[in-house]
Amino acid sequence: MIKKLLNIKNKNDSSKKYFYSINYPVFEENLCKMEMKCLFNKIPNEKYLFSNCYVNPSRSPFIKDMISIIYEEDSLDKIVNKVIEDKLSYDDFKVCYIKLENGDVDYKERLRSIREIGLVVTGESEMHNPKVIIGVTKVDGRWILGKYERNNYQWHIHDKKPYSYSNSISLRVARALVNIAVKNNLDYKLIDPCCGVGTVVIEALSMNINVQGCEINNNIAENAKRNLEFFGYENVITNGDMNNIEGKYDVAIIDLPYGLFTPTTIKKQTDIIKTARKIANKLIIVTFENMDEHIIDAGFKIIDRCYVCKGKFKRYINICK
Repeated sequence: MIKKLLNIKNKNDSSKKYFYSINYPVFEENLCKMEMKCLFNKIPNEKYLFSNCYVNPSRSPFIKDMISIIYEEDSLDKIVNKVIEDKLSYDDFKVCYIKLENGDVDYKERLRSIREIGLVVTGESEMHNPKVIIGVTKVDGRWILGKYERNNYQWHIHDKKPYSYSNSISLRVARALVNIAVKNNLDYKLIDPCCGVGTVVIEALSMNINVQGCEINNNIAENAKRNLEFFGYENVITNGDMNNIEGKYDVAIIDLPYGLFTPTTIKKQTDIIKTARKIANKLIIVTFENMDEHIIDAGFKIIDRCYVCKGKFKRYINICK
């Protein structure tokens, strides 16, 4: 099985500029914008954004494509002239047009852009197995060209984990929560102290993040371990009470138990929040009702929030410090 689904490198260089196209279902719009805010420090008004921060597109459930911008001009002809002037050269390259949801470039013009750029880039083209993909698109009246990366969506393989239950958070939500938790600090030490069958833990492991999971229910903990083993990940799951966790973590992600498999009470829930305050500097907490009073009483400050829906369930997501 795949042990590492993506190799993450952060390239934060203010001299570089990147273009990201994003997409989301309506019921996850708020979650997408929260993730974008954490990754890029901005909330997109459209289904795309520009940033000086590099994020591997495959990290996010919402990023579709990325162009590392080489040229940005107000016409296609100027882009073509820049390519000629700089003698842009790649071996085994392919040119593709990135179609945007609200783009104003028709099919004929998209084909023209691919053809004209392909003719002036020096080197051999390769349509089937290119080593380099050159992306071109028109955004807000300006044309951009650069090296293209696409979300490979290999993380969808985690949908096939052997053990799951219907009311657990979705794969997409879990992946977004991990990004919200660590932002672009991939050296963060992360814990999921109520990890269930390991949905969040698996997403963190696939990003090479230092993560630990804890689950009080023995049967569920064993299923979580089997899930990790199925995908070839090392076991980072502990069967036990989170109140016995020792050590300090940079951030905790908690999908607060609500008594579906293990009986719970409001006291047990508030105890979980209080323990999270002791073991983590930051908390991403998912609840089925407004728990602001209990979160604040535990010593956290709520700095951002959103919600997602799954069927009849509405989940509240709070970022707390």
